[in-house]
Amino acid sequence: MTSDEVLVARGVSKSYGGVRALKDVTFTAYRGKVNVLVGENGAGKSTLMKILSGSEQPTAGEILLDGEPVKLASPRDAMARGIGIIHQELSLFPNLSIAENIFAGRELRRARRFVDGGEQRRRTREVLRRLGQDLDPDTLVGDLPIGQQQLVEIGRALLEDVRVLIMDEPTSALSSHEVDVLFDVMGDLRAQDVTVIYISHKLDEFRRIGDWVTVFRDGGLVAHESMSRTDTGWIVRQMVGRDPDTLYTRNTSPTGDVLLDVRNLTVPGPTRALVDDVSLTVRAGEVVGVYGLMGAGRTELVECLMGLRRASTGEVRVRGTLEPKATVRARLKAGLALVPEDRQRDGLVQTMSVRDNILLATIGRLTKAGLLRGGAEQRTAAAKVAELAIKMPGLAATVTALSGGNQQKVVLARALLTEPVVLLLDEPTRGIDVGAKGQIATLMAELAAAGFGVLFISSELAEVIAMADRVLVMARGRVTAEFTAANVTEEALVTASASEGVMA
Repeated sequence: MTSDEVLVARGVSKSYGGVRALKDVTFTAYRGKVNVLVGENGAGKSTLMKILSGSEQPTAGEILLDGEPVKLASPRDAMARGIGIIHQELSLFPNLSIAENIFAGRELRRARRFVDGGEQRRRTREVLRRLGQDLDPDTLVGDLPIGQQQLVEIGRALLEDVRVLIMDEPTSALSSHEVDVLFDVMGDLRAQDVTVIYISHKLDEFRRIGDWVTVFRDGGLVAHESMSRTDTGWIVRQMVGRDPDTLYTRNTSPTGDVLLDVRNLTVPGPTRALVDDVSLTVRAGEVVGVYGLMGAGRTELVECLMGLRRASTGEVRVRGTLEPKATVRARLKAGLALVPEDRQRDGLVQTMSVRDNILLATIGRLTKAGLLRGGAEQRTAAAKVAELAIKMPGLAATVTALSGGNQQKVVLARALLTEPVVLLLDEPTRGIDVGAKGQIATLMAELAAAGFGVLFISSELAEVIAMADRVLVMARGRVTAEFTAANVTEEALVTASASEGVMA
C-alpha cells in the first residue's frame, strides 16, 4: 500500500442470505482524488459504500485506512475516523426545516443545554451559499423540490470535517447549473486533499470530474484505470459487456389514433402558474419526450394528468373521452399510469415486500370471493420480475433491500400491471445505470409497437434525443418548442429550455 492509497477494501465479500452482493473485491481510493465507481444496478457499488461508511459489515475481507486495518462498526464510528457519505436515497425529515435537517443528531448547543438555533441558521446559510442556493434556513424541507432537497443532503455532509467523502449519485436530481456548482465544491475538496469516492451513472459528468475509475459487474471488480486512459466506449463495454451504440432501442412503429389529448391545461401556483396553458397529444405507437430545466413545470404537468394536482382550466381526453373527474382512481380507470420522479417518497411502500409493491395497484383483480389468491399473486409478481429482469433476494424481500435501479423497476412493474393506454414516466432513468436505461428504452419502444402511448420526462439531452419520436420543451410552465426525431439537436433543446416565448 502506497502513501497515496487512503482507503482500501481488500478481498471484501458480502452475502445476504444466499445472494452474494460482493465477491472478493479489492477497491482503492487515492488521496486528494475523485475516485469514480461505476457499474450496472445490482453490481454491488452501494453495498461496498455501506461497508466503507460503517452501515454494513463485510462477510469477509478487511478495510484499511492509511494502511492500518480498521473496523467500522457504525456510521458514527466511520465519521469519527473522517469518512462521510451522501446517500443515493434522501434521508431527510420533511417536517423539519433546512437548518434542523442539516444539524439533526449533532445540534449546536449553548451552555451544553439549549439548541443554538441562531448559529445553526447562520452556518446553514453559509453552506447553502457555497452550493449556490439562496434559501431561508427555516423553510420546511418537505416544501422544497427534490433537487434542492438533494443539495440539503449534500450540505449536511459538507459541514463535517471529512477526509473521505462518499457521494452516491449526488447529481441524480440536480439541474446542470447545480451540477456545475457541486463540481466546483468538489474541486475545492480535492485541493484540500479530501478523497472523494463518487458513484454515478452519468458518463459525461464523471468523465469530467473523475481522476480514477473502477468498474463493478455482478458483485465483482472488472476494471480499474486512470480516467485519462479511458474513453466512454471503454467504460460502457466494461460495465455491460457490449458496445454503447447498441444500448438504446429507437421506436420505429407507425403512429395511430390520438390516445391522450390535453388542451389548454393550467395548474395554478403561489406566484405564477406551474403549468401555463399547455396543450399536447400522444398517439398510439408514439414515444413523446418532455425536456426542460428544473422548475419548468414538467412534473406538475404529469401529476395533473394523473389526478395528483388540480387544474384551474383545461381538459384531458383519453381515447377521445373527456375525463372531467381529476382523481387518481378515475385516471387509472381511464388508462393512465404514472411512474413518479421520487420513487422513495411517491413510488414505493418501503415497509412492504417486492411482491406487495408490484401488486399494490391491481390487488383487486387477484381476489376471489373477497379473499386473496396467493398462487395468483406469486405468479403475477414473478412474471413481471422476469420480464423486467429485476435483481432481488426474493419476492418476499423488503423492497428497500434492492438497489435503486431495481426499486425503479418495481415501480414500473406496478404501473404496467394496470394495463395503461398511456404510460407517464417522470425521470424514469434517474439513478439507473446505462444498461438499465437501455432496458427501459427497449420497453418503451415495445409498448409503442404494441399500440400504447408513452409520455416521458427527462433532463438528459442524449436520452431524450435517443428515445423520443417527438420532443416537447417546457420553460416556466409553458411549451416553448416541439421537435421531431429528425430535426432535434442538443443546441435546439438547450435554447428552447431557456426561452421565455411560447410555441405558436
